[in-house]
Order: sequence, then structure tokens, then C-alpha cells
Amino acid sequence: MSLLKGFAAASILVCFSFSSEAVVSEAPPAQLKAEFIKKQVSDGMPEQEVKALLAKAQYQQEVIDAITRPWEAKPWHQYYPIFLTEKRLTKGLAFWNTYQKDIDRAAEQFNVDPQVIVAIIGIETFYGGYLGKYSVLDALYSLGFYYPPRGKFFRSELGHLFHLIDEENLDISKLKGSYAGAMGYGQFIPSSYRHYSVNFDDQHGRDLIESPVDAIGSVANYLHQHGWQKGNPVALQLVTKATPKAKVWSGERLKLKVSDILSPSVYLKDNIDLDVSQPTMLIKLKQPEATEYWLGLKNFYVITRYNRSPLYAMAVYQFSQQLKQAHENP
Repeated sequence: MSLLKGFAAASILVCFSFSSEAVVSEAPPAQLKAEFIKKQVSDGMPEQEVKALLAKAQYQQEVIDAITRPWEAKPWHQYYPIFLTEKRLTKGLAFWNTYQKDIDRAAEQFNVDPQVIVAIIGIETFYGGYLGKYSVLDALYSLGFYYPPRGKFFRSELGHLFHLIDEENLDISKLKGSYAGAMGYGQFIPSSYRHYSVNFDDQHGRDLIESPVDAIGSVANYLHQHGWQKGNPVALQLVTKATPKAKVWSGERLKLKVSDILSPSVYLKDNIDLDVSQPTMLIKLKQPEATEYWLGLKNFYVITRYNRSPLYAMAVYQFSQQLKQAHENP
């Protein structure tokens, strides 16, 4: 799905901050594992099953290395060429044409713009062409017990994985995904798989690994559940005669209004009617010789619920616009 054959976009709801993570101290792995087993048993899993699954997991240093150098740390001008390519656009149009009825059905049922569904699946896995190279079990095990900055989060995801394989009859030994334990066409982490995936192809179960139709419905449902507003703008580029005074967004809930950012020296590049009382964020994109500023509106924020990097969300948005234009003007 990228410049590099073995690279996948950072996964759904991994929830990383954009700055370096704080140093966190945790209990020794043996104690954490004992607490983990106790938690899964209290959630209804047999103790022997939990222990047997843990025994299959192996520590992978490669996973720890990967999480410490996320692609979202790159400046925008190095990041977007990975995703906004003619090859991805061509593949996206073919995918859209193949699954036109399913995409239209998902867009209507979940009140989501179809081009965004297609864009997310394309950026995440190049339309199923690259589902990830890491064992999902090993990735979550390594991060849960040997990566203190996010250990609690990934232990929770490991627990969700154990429940998920029972619920959907998945073979844990064959599950491959991202270094963060995300899997399938849309790269859902286990908790998101359990909470937001849908059976959209009327086959047995919710299959995000091999069913692109279930993935289409599940991505649409995820966006819907997080408040997507169909037909509304996503992001608007600004003209800046001076550096905006507002704080650049860094992952928090939307606190600014459009009127907090616009001024005589900071205004919309394209003149459109816009409710200036609506919530927004200020986005900063580094280009080689300049800095771009954008307004990110509610729909942009929804994309960041999928991956909290503003670079990721902007890549999805701009790719979706390319897809829409090419699909409507073949």
C-alpha cells in the first residue's frame, strides 16, 4: 500500500500521541501476565485457554522497533507521496467499480460519503494487497508486556483478541497484521473489530480478513458511529498572511470554533459559506519551502478517530477527493 511493499499505514485507533511518549514504569512481565490471566478469567474465559494462548505468543523485538519510529513522524511533504500515487488511485477506482453496489449500500445505510470508505481501505491495505506481516498475537503480546508506554492499552487489546477469536472462529496462529496488532482490509484492532465490524455480505460471521464487503460495511459503520456528517466539508485550506495565533491541533477534542482561527490575515483559500460557530481544529502541514495551514472540521476529526495523526487524516481526505473526481469523470 505504499512506496515500500512491506509498509502498512498506522492502524485504527492505536491512539498514539504525536510527541514522544512519557517514560512509564510497570510491574515485571511475569506479574503483568498473572494479572492479565486473572482479568480474562473474570471476563469469562477458561484459565487453561488463556494460558494456552499466551504460551503460543513470542516476543518480537521488531515490533518494539517499529512502534518507536512511526511514519506519522515524517513531515507532510515526505508523508503524502507514500499514499497519493497513481497506482493507488488506479487500484481504488477498480475496487470502487467492482464493489459499487456494496459501497453505495454502505454509504446509504450508514450515511457516509462513499469516497472516504474507498480511501481508507486503500490507504490501510492497498485494497487487501498488504494485510500486514506481523503475527497479531506476537505484536500485541510484545507491546502489552514489554512496551511500558502503552502496555496497558495493548494488554487490553490482547484480551479483546482472545475473545474475538472465539466469537468469530479465527485461527490465531494465522492472523497477520500491523505492528500494532491491527488486521484485515480496514486494519481494525481487536476492540474495534469486536465493537464496530458488521456482517455486510450476509455470510457467516464478521470477516474483515477475507471479505472486502464486510470491510466496506465495517469502515462505514465505524465512521457513522463516530459522527460522520455525509456531504459536509472535511478540511479547508487557509491563506495566511501572518502565522495563525490559534493553537495547532495535537490530538485533543475540538475546542476551537472557526471564528477563533479566521481573521483578516488568516482566511479561506476558497470563498464558501461556512458556519463560523462550528467546532474546528488548526492543521499545520510542512512543505519543503512553506507551511500550509488548514481548517479541520468535524468530519476530519472523525477520520482521526480511525488514526489520530492529522497527516493520516489529511492523506485520507485528499485521496478521497482524487477518487471522487476520477470516479465521477472516468
